[in-house]
Amino acid sequence: MVAVARTVGGLEELDDRVKALGLPGAGGVTLAPMDVTNEDAMRHLCRSIHDRWGRADLWVHAAIHVPPLAPAGSVDGKDAAKSIAVNIAATAALIPLVEPLLLAAPGGTAMFFDDPRMGQKFFGLYAATKAAQIALARAWAVEGEKIGPRVLIETPAPMPTATRARFFPGEDRAGLTDPRAEAARLIGLI
Repeated sequence: MVAVARTVGGLEELDDRVKALGLPGAGGVTLAPMDVTNEDAMRHLCRSIHDRWGRADLWVHAAIHVPPLAPAGSVDGKDAAKSIAVNIAATAALIPLVEPLLLAAPGGTAMFFDDPRMGQKFFGLYAATKAAQIALARAWAVEGEKIGPRVLIETPAPMPTATRARFFPGEDRAGLTDPRAEAARLIGLI
């Protein structure tokens, strides 16, 4: 397993959780602290995966920039640039880098997460860039129906995540789906 994130702390926490599961044959987690908007780093990572394993069985694309919620007329230029870089440009750059790795694996699969907030007030920048990301994934899914790779686009149940807390501060989180249960559901789809 290769895990990519901007910060080492989150990667180390993931590694600790995988080790705690003690799954036989699970192997270790290769931690890759890097920015998905750095195309040279992503190219190097994909080449390293090819050289080490020759394929990737699964790519879960969960990278997203969540700008502050704001009226459409008050969108900050820096937030817009970062949202476009992470949510659209990085996805567009990663698909052609990851596709050969997935095609080399029997049943190679990519998974994206949709968040349909189109038309909701204050979600304009996030919703626009997320919709563009999912449009790329949907096109890729249709293009690969006969030749692969398999591309799944799922809408996770509402969970008590940091992203959701930014969107809905003060929300009663008791009724939200347990992330472990949602992860099990999503794994079952793969």
